[in-house]
Amino acid sequence: MSVYSSPSSRRTRSPGGRTRSRGARLTGTRVRDLIGAIAALEEARGAGALDLGDGAQLDVSNLDKPFFPKRGFTKGDLMAYYASVSPLLLPAVADRPLVMKRFPNGVGGESFYQQRAPEDPPADVRVEPVADEGLKTQRRLIGGDLATLLYVVQLGAISIDPWHSRVQSVGSADYAIVDLDPGPRSSFRRVVDVALWVGEELDRLGLHGMPKTSGASGIHIVLPLIAGTPNETARLVAELVATRVAEQHPRETTVTRWVQSRPSASVYVDFLQNIRGKTVASVYSARATPDATVSAPLRWSELTPALDPRAFTIESMAGRLREVGDLWRDGMRRLNDPRRLLGDA
Repeated sequence: MSVYSSPSSRRTRSPGGRTRSRGARLTGTRVRDLIGAIAALEEARGAGALDLGDGAQLDVSNLDKPFFPKRGFTKGDLMAYYASVSPLLLPAVADRPLVMKRFPNGVGGESFYQQRAPEDPPADVRVEPVADEGLKTQRRLIGGDLATLLYVVQLGAISIDPWHSRVQSVGSADYAIVDLDPGPRSSFRRVVDVALWVGEELDRLGLHGMPKTSGASGIHIVLPLIAGTPNETARLVAELVATRVAEQHPRETTVTRWVQSRPSASVYVDFLQNIRGKTVASVYSARATPDATVSAPLRWSELTPALDPRAFTIESMAGRLREVGDLWRDGMRRLNDPRRLLGDA
């Protein structure tokens, strides 16, 4: 499997994965052509219309704007990265409401969150009314197709942040997440230790989890769930795992919600990201870091002191995917049934 090779060189390779995009098949040829079109627009004038296939188009602009100054990557580089991993990313966010954190001037500029979809999105971008936890209905962008993915990037969003539920079943979660967030005096090596403790606890409970880097300083442990699992049940599963880890390792971990009350060298084992409407960065999502890091799925065997989350970037993920393939797809096929632990909670 190959994807976009290098933001600086513009070399492209043909990915072997494929998915559906509003009825259009994302073949390797289409992805390669799209990456070439993005590069051509950036080098010409930084703006223009992208042909997404099957009559779909997307107007883009400012592709030559620096988005990651430290690495020299532009908005066009970010858009080309997302085009390259779209055969893998789109299935992961299909039918999920998206929350945007927009960086109009890249990682060094001001940013803001946006829940509601823009008032007049392009015709090929998917927007649907969705009710949040407070039952307030808003028009939201819905993931899963190429036009919406690249439109989010056009708006200046760097990460792709989906709900854990789908628009057809917002009361149910497809997975639970244990989010490992290091304190200011905690090292990433300590985060790895805690992730391994989470893995040990999952084994004791007979659960399957999928680790991935957060793309920043943490690690996410994702627990795939059977269809129809209520959001509250997903939270209870994550809470059970988190509290058991914290009880066994009280000096190194905490489940204390308030930042001021947490030991600064501890790792926060967060189970509260499982409330309806909460998000974490999707697998294969870029992050707003100086190095343009990516949330990368991992094998459990890779959780060692040598693991460096900075190794996974929009430039290096091509080689990573050629080496390991789509770990996320394979890992998410093993579904957990929380009723075995919690009854009908």
